[in-house]
Amino acid sequence: MSPDKKNPSTGSGRGRDDEKPEASQASGSPEPTEEQTADDAAVADASDETTEAAPEPDSDDVAVETETLSEEDAALLDLAAVDLVSEMRSDMLRAQAELVNFRTRVERDRVANRESVIAEVIRSLLPAIDDLTRAEKHGDLEGSPLELVAAKIRSAFERYGLRSVGEKGEVFDPHFHEAVVQLPTPGATEQTVADVIDPGYALGERLIRAAKVAVSVPE
Repeated sequence: MSPDKKNPSTGSGRGRDDEKPEASQASGSPEPTEEQTADDAAVADASDETTEAAPEPDSDDVAVETETLSEEDAALLDLAAVDLVSEMRSDMLRAQAELVNFRTRVERDRVANRESVIAEVIRSLLPAIDDLTRAEKHGDLEGSPLELVAAKIRSAFERYGLRSVGEKGEVFDPHFHEAVVQLPTPGATEQTVADVIDPGYALGERLIRAAKVAVSVPE
């Protein structure tokens, strides 16, 4: 047999051995060694031990730490609470005082308006009242129907607080009397009402009309 016939089998064998590494490299990454596997297992065990060694924080402990305040902070909070309560109490008292004052003003204005309206009505009727008063002085009302009418009018106005101003013999007061005539009188030491010409009228403290009077004065 010739050498050329023996070599192909041998040569072809070497060729297949040379192709094996290339095939293994093309198929993927090399398999891990035993040392790498041991290192990975040690790292995994260490991570598990770390996870077990770190306990989860207790919610009660966190709440206690959050609510705990220093003595200075607690004192400041107490002072702020006291100031807030004091301010609210002051505001409440101020509001109550303002409400009382408002009610007082409303009641005072209501009474004043009522008296003002009544005074205007009486002032408009004064000429008729004066005529009835003069007729009464002359005796014209006695026994007539007008006597009863005059009595009813006076009674109605008296219920509203109307009162007459000006009486004979009282001291002259320019706030309530209008001196129409001055009469020098012997022995007089002060000015007094000698006669009432037209009576005046007042409603409460409001003067509707001053009385027209004759005044006795010292000589």
